Amino acid sequence: MKKNEIDVTNGVTRRDCLKQGSGAFALASMRALVPFVFAGCSELIPVSEKKSVKVGILHSQTGLAAMSEIALRDIELMAIEDINAAGGILGAQIDPIVEDGASRATTVFPKRAKTLLSENKVAVVFGCGSSASRKSVLPVFEESNGLLFYPVSYEGNESSRNIIYTGSTPNQQILPAIDWLLSEAGGSRKRIFLVGSDVVRQRTENLIIKKYLQDKSILVVGETYIPLSQKETGIARNIEKASPDAILSTLHGDSNLSFYNEWAAAGVTADQVPVVSTNVGEDELRRMRSDNVNGHFSARSYFQSLNTDANKKFINRFQQEHGYDRITDESIEAAYSSVYLWKAAVEKAESFDVDKVREALRSGIKFDGPGGELRIDPKTQHAYKRFRLGRVGKSRQFEIVYQSEESIAPDPYPQSVFPGWSCDWTNGGVKKGAEVKID
Repeated sequence: MKKNEIDVTNGVTRRDCLKQGSGAFALASMRALVPFVFAGCSELIPVSEKKSVKVGILHSQTGLAAMSEIALRDIELMAIEDINAAGGILGAQIDPIVEDGASRATTVFPKRAKTLLSENKVAVVFGCGSSASRKSVLPVFEESNGLLFYPVSYEGNESSRNIIYTGSTPNQQILPAIDWLLSEAGGSRKRIFLVGSDVVRQRTENLIIKKYLQDKSILVVGETYIPLSQKETGIARNIEKASPDAILSTLHGDSNLSFYNEWAAAGVTADQVPVVSTNVGEDELRRMRSDNVNGHFSARSYFQSLNTDANKKFINRFQQEHGYDRITDESIEAAYSSVYLWKAAVEKAESFDVDKVREALRSGIKFDGPGGELRIDPKTQHAYKRFRLGRVGKSRQFEIVYQSEESIAPDPYPQSVFPGWSCDWTNGGVKKGAEVKID
């Protein structure tokens, strides 16, 4: 009999027998409990009822952010479905409770987080998409001692004991892209123009970039920000005047469509002035004219074109479930891997308790995901991530032209930008330095 298989004769799981004691005494003392089984050894439930554990899924399913976040919901539900089909976790089936953040980061997201944690009593939440929504729910998770898995690359400058960050930090995504641009393989670029969306995330990322380039004596020849609601960027002429030899774009959403259209209309090719984007993935490519983006680059930890058996199996499963027109991308892969990483931590902890699961996550738990191994840094609770650089091809997929040899350790507080700040949850938590103003 397997570890968590129910022994109907005795009416309890073998794991529960082991918790209560061993040998004939333990079995005899439990025979009287038929037809019940223990649930966490704290309450009794009928043997005919399946044990279950509630988990929360909190992404935007309506509004502007739904375009990218619905896929995160879909992949998390798929992972849960597959885990349940394989027997669940610790003998329990996962019961997902889905809430809609409605693309309203500061109002709806925290309300839905409170509902999941306080009313539904979920064991974990997989959720959020934007930095604004993550920052808005953070106090809710800290007050309730909840656990949130956040799967999207972000700007750093944050660390919470109640959040597991499985997306990339700038030192894992943006800075390696800059190193490539400055290398011979990337064209030994010397004049960089920065384009970003006018939000805290992109302004923080560009501050990190400017400090990094300053240390390397590389000139930032221009810097422009576009409001998220503004579709026409109108910045091609300004970029041309600055005469950059590379553009690093942290634009988000539909601004990317207009920007690439305008840059292509200016007649500048990718060979002359390449654009390296941190926010253009497979889904964005589907909505762009191929001629406008061919030859430009994207910096990510994962691409659908990754040629491994594990990734091919992952893509096939996702498309069988949701349609062969669907694509995978960096955040989708991280969201999927997050569910399995939590599962591995629960099984090691032999508990759904947040504190015990968090300790297990800090103990070297790993999951071999579609993009490679995912493991959590015990000090920062961020994931080790591999850097990959993809060039856009005519098939609207990325040709991987470079990848780091190993996974890169996360650094949410690069010292060139956040001096004195650090995080070590194994030894005191966050150490604060001077406040850094983000212009």
